[in-house]
Amino acid sequence: MSDLSIFKKFNFERPPVGIKYLLNKPKGIKKLDKTLAFCEMLTEAHKGVSFYATKDDFECVGPLVLGMEEPNPVFESGQLGAPLGLFKEARANRRIYPPVPRLARGTCRYIVFAPLNKISFEPDVLVVTADPTQAEILTRAHSYTTGKTWTAHGSTVIGCAWLFIEPYLTGELNFTVTNLSSGWNSRQVLPKGLIVMTIPHDLLPMMVENLKEMEWVPSDYLKGRDAHNKRFQEVAEAAVKDFHASD
Repeated sequence: MSDLSIFKKFNFERPPVGIKYLLNKPKGIKKLDKTLAFCEMLTEAHKGVSFYATKDDFECVGPLVLGMEEPNPVFESGQLGAPLGLFKEARANRRIYPPVPRLARGTCRYIVFAPLNKISFEPDVLVVTADPTQAEILTRAHSYTTGKTWTAHGSTVIGCAWLFIEPYLTGELNFTVTNLSSGWNSRQVLPKGLIVMTIPHDLLPMMVENLKEMEWVPSDYLKGRDAHNKRFQEVAEAAVKDFHASD
């Protein structure tokens, strides 16, 4: 299993949470003892407990995006959005459904959540709840050795699919700001202004190594505008000098 201990160095207020999508029942992990929305299962794990959930443990569209049930034509035709004040009319609401990330039907029957210190499996995704300063370190770790850019994907409703499912399917990092999704707002899942970032399993080793190597807080971040401008100019002039010297 990957060593994720570097994430403890952040001293997150809420621990990172590992998620696993399983066809078969997990061993050695207790079943969730209540019904929750998909997004609320994240905050349940924040309390320091690990658990697994099945179709019957959700009180939202979680089973739909997990491939545990067939699409509901009432939802997917957009009938709910206008009465709830989220969309002007059904045809606007229904547009969000075709691109929604979903696991193939029947391929996930169990989903496991575990806080960082109780992860006993290789997580399919690691969900990190961070303040903006912590999130900046993570996005820099994402590009430190690759130069990869980041993009936030989401929608007004079913934000859980974009946050929890899309990174698993695409291998790309994704994040949102609380509370951009209606369900997170209505359920008051997390305080506003936090960054919730999902790192897929195949990016974790690279980001862990980058976090070990890179400077978390570059000196220019601390010295102010004038000091930064001066240092930038010195580095630029040295690069130009080297360029001409190579001719």
